[in-house]
Parts: sequence; structure tokens; C-alpha cells
Amino acid sequence: MEEKVLNNKKNGMPVMLLCILLYVADVVAFIFAVETVIIPVIVITSIWLCLGWIPLLGLRILKPQEALVLTLFGKYIGTLKNEGFYWVNPFCSSVNPAAKTKLNQSGDVNGGAKNSLYIASTGAAATSTGTVSNKISLKIMTLNNNRQKINDCLGNPVEIGIAVMWRVVDTAKAVFNVDNYKEYLSLQCDSALRNIVRIYPYDVSPDVDTTGDGVADEGSLRGSSEIVAERIRQEIQEKVSQAGLEIIEARITYLAYAPEIAAVMLQRQQASAIIDARKMIVDGAVGMVEMALDRLSENNVVELDEERKAAMVSNLLVVLCGNHDAQPVVNSGSLY
Repeated sequence: MEEKVLNNKKNGMPVMLLCILLYVADVVAFIFAVETVIIPVIVITSIWLCLGWIPLLGLRILKPQEALVLTLFGKYIGTLKNEGFYWVNPFCSSVNPAAKTKLNQSGDVNGGAKNSLYIASTGAAATSTGTVSNKISLKIMTLNNNRQKINDCLGNPVEIGIAVMWRVVDTAKAVFNVDNYKEYLSLQCDSALRNIVRIYPYDVSPDVDTTGDGVADEGSLRGSSEIVAERIRQEIQEKVSQAGLEIIEARITYLAYAPEIAAVMLQRQQASAIIDARKMIVDGAVGMVEMALDRLSENNVVELDEERKAAMVSNLLVVLCGNHDAQPVVNSGSLY
């Protein structure tokens, strides 16, 4: 289905004024015909009084970044896209199967009130009477996808949520190629999110290939959020192109371990941090001990045999690597 943009003249105002003038003239003619008993005029004016409202059904008002898909007796005739006051065939009907669909996205939430006024993401106003406009919004909209619990490549359950910026670029495909383009987009977002997240670990892990080249890398959900978001965007775009939608951007809005393993993973991270800190402390302490021994030997401060060197190294390492401040001990006697 290819989109056909109608370049109709914005003649809605002249048609409306003409219909009003014809109604006024018809009423005057009807009254005059009744008084003078002119039967043909009475019949003609009566018909116009009954059917003169039909041309008014062809009036359409479009605001900026709105579109209207028109069909005539089931056949797609084109799309109005430019803002203005139009008049079209009064028997044309507008189509938007997603007009009543409300998703967790910008300008598309009813707030839980049944009779409250809300503005749908299609630019359609819905009231307590249930009337919904079939206009399609061409604005950039944000779909805030609900948080999902997904297992990463290591099998750890993580909770992740994304925000997707999208817009309609082909109204014909959006209306006729899929049953409901909003629901279709939401389902494709869920599917793409699961497909991409299961490739990555939550944090950097050894022997994990996230790029598919057969070589382990340092990709992770936490450290490579920009790359992950871009892959999610590309995955969604491939799926929704046939629905006439463009995915502008996708961003990760929430990322955390699932509650059932969050405490354990926190302990694991703390243990890893402690181990890294200890390694740094030990490396520094060994270097300081080596430097101390070398300086004492170079300056001939004291001659130490192997046993005394071992005792000195032990004492220095205990002092430098200990968690508490060392308690000094003064030895007033000999070493033996």
C-alpha cells in the first residue's frame, strides 16, 4: 500500500459559507412559496431543507502535524497532511484503527478517569460521550515501555525498561498494513528488548561474545548502554518499517537486577571491590618493602641476614596491609 497525499484546495470556509447562504435563501423561498402556494418551489425548498446538511459533512479541519486517511466506499483515495480547513467528498470516511488505543506514552494516558477529557497520541480528543477523532498525529511521540524481567546471557534475571521515540511517516501503511499500529509497535518493542538483552551480561564477564564475531569482548548492559540502545532501535526499526513507522531513538530508562537476586549480586559486587582493593594494597606494600630493603642496602645503614630480612618483610607487610593502625612496640634489648 503506497501513500497518496491529496493536494486539495483549502476551500472549507467558502463551502461552509455557501451552504449557510443557501439555507437562508431556501428558508426565505420556502416561506414565500407557502404564502403564494407555489407547489414546485415548496417541493424543491423542502428537499434542500432535508438534505442541505449533507455537504457540511465534507468539512475537515487539520492542525499542524496531523493527517487524515480518507476512504470512499472502502477504497483508499488519499491522505490529507497539510494544516487547513478542507472540504472533501461528504461520503468519504476517515480511518484510524488505533484512535482508541491508549498506551503508556506521551499524550496517550487517560489517567484512570472514565469520563475525563484526554488527548490521545493521534491528536484525537475523546470525551465522556466516547467520540474519538480519526486524525493521525505525525508528531514525534515517546513510548515508555513497561519494565520487563529478562534473563541476561548468564541467566541472571534483570529488570529493564526503555523509552522509544517514534513517529508515523507513511499513513497508508500504518492504517492498512497492520491491524493496530500502536499495539504492533508495543509488541515489537517487547520482542526486540528481549532479543537484545539476552545477548549481553549485566556487567562485564569473561568469555562472553556480545558482537557475534567469535571473540570475547567487554560488552555489558551496564557499561555499553549506548550500544545496547542503538541495537534495540535497529531491531525495532526492522520490524515496524512495514507499518510506516520510524524509530528515531531508543533509550534505557531503568536497569537493575531482579529483586530476588539483587542482595546476592550486591554482596558479589562488594566482594569484587574488596578483592580489587586488596590487590592494589598488596602491590603497593610489596613495592614499598622492596624499596625499603634496597635503600637500606645501598646506604649501608644496617646489615641484615636472610632471617632478619624475612622478619622485617613480615612486619612491614603486616603494618602496610592491615585494616587497623599498627601498635608500636619499643625493643630496648637485643634482637636475640
